[in-house]
Amino acid sequence: MLERADAILAMIPLLAVSGLALRSLIAVTGVGTGLLAAPLTPVGPLVALAVVFRELLVGPVADQAADSEQND
Repeated sequence: MLERADAILAMIPLLAVSGLALRSLIAVTGVGTGLLAAPLTPVGPLVALAVVFRELLVGPVADQAADSEQND
């Protein structure tokens, strides 16, 4: 069965590549659209980084850290 941690670990590299893949898809469809798609390249890694920070700040890791602080 697929757990939350497995889904997050699978999502991070997919998001990191998605900006480049989307830009390539747009560039293949037309020559002039490649310039319009240029800003999409850094979007994928930024979203992947945001997912990592979100998991660290409000995900299960943060919950475990808060619980361990309360028990001390």
